[in-house]
Amino acid sequence: MEHYNVKIDNFEGPLDLLLHLIQKAEVDIYHISLKTIIEQYLQYVQTMQELELDIASEYLVMAATLLQIKSNMLLPPSSKESADIEDEYDAEEKLYEQLIEYKKYKEAALSLRKKEKRSGFRYSKPADTSARPLPFAKEKRTVSLFDLIDAIQRLKDRQVKENRPVTTTVEKETTTVTNRMTEIILTIKERKRIRFEELFSVQEKSHIVVTFLAVLELMKNQQIRCVQSNNFADIIVEAREE
Repeated sequence: MEHYNVKIDNFEGPLDLLLHLIQKAEVDIYHISLKTIIEQYLQYVQTMQELELDIASEYLVMAATLLQIKSNMLLPPSSKESADIEDEYDAEEKLYEQLIEYKKYKEAALSLRKKEKRSGFRYSKPADTSARPLPFAKEKRTVSLFDLIDAIQRLKDRQVKENRPVTTTVEKETTTVTNRMTEIILTIKERKRIRFEELFSVQEKSHIVVTFLAVLELMKNQQIRCVQSNNFADIIVEAREE
């Protein structure tokens, strides 16, 4: 199976992943536990590799930086030279500065997009009250790549708790990404919408990988969208509106 490159439109990089983890922890960026965030980041990268995603080099560069910071954290103070302590401090401070600046950039970009969207409504036609209502409320948020990985990790955790580890049995005929894309589209046409986790009814690793890659490709092609009402709600897969 070919590896899938995650560097596509609307999918993010390593700083986005770190901000996602901070948001998920519901803590202020100035009060994060760097050790916890590092461990979670490395777990995400491992999951991405298990899903056979072709991870961009900057993810691995960030992973190496975080591992260096973590290794310095584990050393007893007595074993550190003053220069090492200064290097560790500089590395941590640089990371915090990067996150804070990137967060400001993201918030500014979001604000500009909202202003652009509002300005586009100024000369629009009045809404047709006779039109059929949308199947979902407008406040539904489109999920990111990392939200999807969250769901995969929850699925794996549940399988472990239920003593149902993902099998790695190789079948003679493995479903291709293209075929799985067709199956997902047909399912959505029939059911209108489906919970993301329902797409993974087959527990074989190969099926989970192919299904995940198929969802990413359908999102990239703007054939489907994945939405949720909040950060911890079920992810819903639905066809994009015409």
